Amino acid sequence: MPSQPDPTPAPSRRTLLKFSAAGAAVAPVLAACGGSDGNGNGGGGEPRQGGRLSVGVAGGGVNDTLDAHDPTDNVDIARNFALYASLVRYAKDGTMENHLAESLESNEDGTEWTVVLKEGLTFHDGSPVTADSVVFSLRRILDPENPQRGAGDLAGVDVDGLTATDERTVTIPCVEPAVTLPEALAEYYNCVVPEGYDPREPIGCGPFKVVEFVAGEYSVFERHEGYHEEGLPYVDELEIVDFPSDDARVNALNSGSVDLISQVPHAQVPIIEADPDLGVMESETGMWLPFTMRVDTAPFDDVRVRQAFRLIVDRQEMIDQALSGYGQVGNDMYARMDPSYPEDLPQREQDIAEAKRLLADAGHGDGLEVELVTSDISAGVVAAAEVFQEQAREAGVTVNLRRVNPGEYWNEEEGFPYPFGQDFWSARNYITQTAQGSVVGAPYNETMWGEHEEWLGHLEEARRTADLDARNELIRRAQEIEYEEGGYIVWGFVNLLDAHHVSVHGLEPAVSGHPLGSYAFHTLWKDA
Repeated sequence: MPSQPDPTPAPSRRTLLKFSAAGAAVAPVLAACGGSDGNGNGGGGEPRQGGRLSVGVAGGGVNDTLDAHDPTDNVDIARNFALYASLVRYAKDGTMENHLAESLESNEDGTEWTVVLKEGLTFHDGSPVTADSVVFSLRRILDPENPQRGAGDLAGVDVDGLTATDERTVTIPCVEPAVTLPEALAEYYNCVVPEGYDPREPIGCGPFKVVEFVAGEYSVFERHEGYHEEGLPYVDELEIVDFPSDDARVNALNSGSVDLISQVPHAQVPIIEADPDLGVMESETGMWLPFTMRVDTAPFDDVRVRQAFRLIVDRQEMIDQALSGYGQVGNDMYARMDPSYPEDLPQREQDIAEAKRLLADAGHGDGLEVELVTSDISAGVVAAAEVFQEQAREAGVTVNLRRVNPGEYWNEEEGFPYPFGQDFWSARNYITQTAQGSVVGAPYNETMWGEHEEWLGHLEEARRTADLDARNELIRRAQEIEYEEGGYIVWGFVNLLDAHHVSVHGLEPAVSGHPLGSYAFHTLWKDA
């Protein structure tokens, strides 16, 4: 595992890491838990109510959506955190805590879960959040005619058996033991919406309600007076502005057009820190920026090619050049924070000679030419593509870069999933991540992995295994198979860099990989 953060104090104008992703753990949720009090570590004295907070978020485009259950781009995700709320959620240190739920408990074998909602919850229109709302939301996510993003996470839920037993209690039966259901319910897109929900006129029960939305440009929200966390949100208004361009986002912060921005370009950090009115927050996270190889498409349908490409990468050089050192070396496995993470597997190092041998064995001894599709979907992605292009030359591989507009990157018309591409993922535990990106039918199965019988057997057994040690061993075996044969090159984990005016307070790092403390806008306040 990557080392813990250096305890040496960072520059005075940078927020220190509060915790390391390497030390975070995810615990089961069985009883009521309190949320953050929002006091943060950003100084500024006691939190104050009022004012307008303007945020510049990386990404966005004409495909922006307010659909609670189908966010894709960074800006979609930021809006989701503002508008909606889930039954349980991940705290900033990676542990789980109840959110809308007062309790979430299972029977002995995990085949039936019971959710009890907190009292007095209300949607933005003043209507109550009820057990029927939860049942409607789960059925919408799992609708076989139009499955939403979280359907894979909740694949074991018996949709027909969902029952509201009273106004606040829901019974969730499962067709087989689903011991990791809390992890799925904690994802930001598995949130609760009212019956009859229409994403064109979205109503949620999150800290803010929507006032105006222009896809690809901006969105405006106002305080939800009925939000269930006492005293929150602090600001009366929230504006989220799309910024596909890094330069435009930084310029907006420098000019005062926005109060804070996500994903600062690494080269801009010294400039921002030199400004007494600005500060930078660095968060060590479980976020990863993989290269993706389709295992069903030549030349990556040959495992020797995939193994060779993993050996081409100089991971430390990738961290140093693509992330300017703001990251941790990866080892071709995701789910860094999962307790099952195989720390004992050998750290993969660059080995050009072995890469050449594998390519020759695969019939590419005279060289290989591939197209790598890249985009400014997250800070460091395009830079990583350029670094890989150079590293691949040593192995006789010519990499041609094709750059796609961020708003179109996940569009099938552009070719997604690409034979050779990239992506960014926030931190998830292994089973939840496979539901999103690795199993057959996953919404973002960009490597077309999932038909490996031994791997799938370990995964399915892990989903049914209540004993934590036994489950972790099964997940470890599955991870090892992907480490050797899968379609990902997981070269590193990202330290996120966000910037803010010193008038903004309450920012805290989060290990999730979502910027700005998991877009915790409701816990921020501004000087008068």
